[in-house]
Amino acid sequence: MPLVAPLKADTAELQARCSELERQNDKLRQINSALIERVESAHSRGDDAYAAFQHSVVLAEQVRERTDALNQAMAELKSSNQLLSDARLRAETAHHHLIDAIESISDAFVLFDREQRIVLFNSRFKSFWAGSRARISAGTRLAEIKRLSKSTGLVVEEQRSNRDDNMLYRLQDGRWVQVSERPTREGGLVILYTDITEVKLNETMRREQALAQKSRLLQRAMDNLSQGMAMVNAEGQLELWNHRFLDLCGLAPINAHRPFAEVMADSELALLTPASRDANGKQIEEMELCLFDGRMLEVRTHPLPTGGFVNTFTDITERHRHAKALSESERWIRLITDHVPALIAYLTADLTYQFTNKVYEEWYCWPRGAMLGQSLRVVHPEEHCRRLEPFIERALSGESVTFEFAETNHNGQERYMLRSYVPNRLACGEVVGIFVLIRDITERRRTAEALHQAYQHLEQRVRERTAELTDLNNQLRREIDERTQMEARLREAKGEAEQANLSKTKFLAAVSHDLLQPLNAARLFTSALMEKRELVESASLVRNVSNSLEDVESLLGTLVDISKLDAGVIKADIAPFAVSELLENLAAEYHQIAGSEGLQLDFVPSSAVVHSDIQLLARILRNLLSNAIRYTSSGRILLGCRRRRQSVSIEVWDTGMGIAEDKLEEIFQEFKRGDVAHLKQDRGLGLGLAIVDKIARILGHRIRVASCQGKGSVFAIEVPLSTRAPRARAVHDTPDLLLERLSGSRIWVLDNDAAICAGMRTLLEAWGCQVVTALSEEDLARQVDNYHADADLLIADYHLDDDHNGVDAVAQINARRSSPLPALMITANYSNELKQQMRELGHTLMHKPVRPMKLKTAISHLLDRSVAG
Repeated sequence: MPLVAPLKADTAELQARCSELERQNDKLRQINSALIERVESAHSRGDDAYAAFQHSVVLAEQVRERTDALNQAMAELKSSNQLLSDARLRAETAHHHLIDAIESISDAFVLFDREQRIVLFNSRFKSFWAGSRARISAGTRLAEIKRLSKSTGLVVEEQRSNRDDNMLYRLQDGRWVQVSERPTREGGLVILYTDITEVKLNETMRREQALAQKSRLLQRAMDNLSQGMAMVNAEGQLELWNHRFLDLCGLAPINAHRPFAEVMADSELALLTPASRDANGKQIEEMELCLFDGRMLEVRTHPLPTGGFVNTFTDITERHRHAKALSESERWIRLITDHVPALIAYLTADLTYQFTNKVYEEWYCWPRGAMLGQSLRVVHPEEHCRRLEPFIERALSGESVTFEFAETNHNGQERYMLRSYVPNRLACGEVVGIFVLIRDITERRRTAEALHQAYQHLEQRVRERTAELTDLNNQLRREIDERTQMEARLREAKGEAEQANLSKTKFLAAVSHDLLQPLNAARLFTSALMEKRELVESASLVRNVSNSLEDVESLLGTLVDISKLDAGVIKADIAPFAVSELLENLAAEYHQIAGSEGLQLDFVPSSAVVHSDIQLLARILRNLLSNAIRYTSSGRILLGCRRRRQSVSIEVWDTGMGIAEDKLEEIFQEFKRGDVAHLKQDRGLGLGLAIVDKIARILGHRIRVASCQGKGSVFAIEVPLSTRAPRARAVHDTPDLLLERLSGSRIWVLDNDAAICAGMRTLLEAWGCQVVTALSEEDLARQVDNYHADADLLIADYHLDDDHNGVDAVAQINARRSSPLPALMITANYSNELKQQMRELGHTLMHKPVRPMKLKTAISHLLDRSVAG
């Protein structure tokens, strides 16, 4: 019965997920219909652009086939997609929070996995290696980090902390860091590097001050001692003394380093040193002297391990007086113990009585004082002594013993006695006797027996209650077993869903690569045609073809992006950068686009430095600017920033038709569009703002929108300010200067697609380059003398045949050359892992489809860097 409610809730949740997946399936059908309609409408108009490039029609057919396959895959995944998407979003959010958390730590932070390889580290740890050539990255082992710290000279000295087991290291710049290691539950390791330079400096200063203070305190302590003290060095010279020494010896103030024998000759006391002997030749360590005023003085000599000795001078006049008082105190102690209701005695190590109180003697029926000097075995019977023997041995070995012991008194009554034996130790730890304390606990024992009987009755009631609870637990166990079986089935279903989602992700990656391959080739061919100056009559036709391909590229890019965003494939690469670096490029790019539509685009520059992913933020602003131009028939567009407390609001204003207030939330939904009746052209699918919303969620940025119908709208995105310096800004060259640099350069192109090789050759040769293209590494090796021919640059596709990739191909080619070639990697893979790998290897990365201007700039930059190197 307890499982009915959870099962109903799970059923309702699964039904809701199925409804959501059906909605997504309808969305994909709309995507497919829109794409097919776009391609077929273009074909029905008899557009010369498509007639000239019939393979674009083939491309549309391939898109239709791939979309059908995608619909089939999405139908199979409808029971699990929403659940996994939510889980991935939470995981990404947690990962971002983790990164922000370790960056906020004031200490350097490093996280290692169970193989002791780096998983995460913050910028403070990276700053340690800023001045060295060592390259620390994810995957570097802990042993390698320790080796590099010594080989690069980063660590100059190491110590172990006195307070714990942490290690302390002094760096080459003089700073001290403390290393704290903590294991993780997965078997990994977390290491914190805490800067303790100030602590070490303060500790050294405190140590020096403490040493001086100790010297002053030592002299003050000696001056305040009731004893006189004199320290003599190995040469027999007086080095240290106090005022009490001068007073007891009757000496005037003296100078240091005087011979001690000469000093004592001036006093009325005899000289005592470790070399002093009596008439029998026995060493004299102490002696008592009577001063002229009747005081008693005790002199002791103590040899020092380093040579020399220390003499102490003690006024023992009061000791003699106290000896008399001691006997009086003993009389009072006996009087008190005789009236204590307990048996008290003291035994020496050989079990001889040295003290007994009156109660002890009366209990064992001995006359007053007759026990003293008697042995334990004489006072008590043999059986009594044999029972006490184990406890006495433990007491003589140094253990305090307390135990209960049944005895019969002189009246024949059995009494229970609580005996306590406490060993009497000397300063050296030797046991010289036993203190005995015996108390009558008969009444307490009888009370305990009564409580025990009550406890037995209570146990019976507990057993009865336990039997009832056992029956109830058995019922609960059966219900738990049923729930366990249900959870096992749910886990199995979740595993199948995760496997299906992985297959969907791989399918999306394959689709995006296959669709972009022919489109990339087409863009290369059209770009090459546009470079031909002799084709003036066909310039309009080529431009129309380029615009059509750009529309297809935009539609495909939008569809692939929305699928990747839904699948959680796209991840942010957060870094600081100057916002002007992004906004000035966007303003220049969209200034001409706005002008072609009869609009004015104004730009307000900003000097702020922000913390975001420049590529994803650029995608958001491009969509906002494209929408502003599309829905504005006249007037102007404004791009600018507003500074807030900890962020910058990047805003896009327009004077367009505006948005109704009840539609402000709806416009961010997929396939929701504004009023398109008055648009000059309509090439969108209604996914632009949906992509903006999804990317903003990935970046953690807030989107704001305000609008007034008939007057215009404003879209704003809030980006956090950065406290770190931005990267150096690249300087853009003019097209003529770029062509001048490319002229005569020798470039190798490696791609497994013949069409892309042909398009790349045509485009590069139009720029004056000498080009060698190859479909495989073996083909390239045959053409360029096994890679030994002269070359300036290598352009490689990342995905090659036979599961090879461009990274491995570049490495093998450069391994056979005396001087490595700079590499430009072209791919449809947008993963952050590949971006990081390219940064580490020093290669340049470009994504398909390749834009000619970006390709020209990248090649020019690589050629300049190669010449400078």
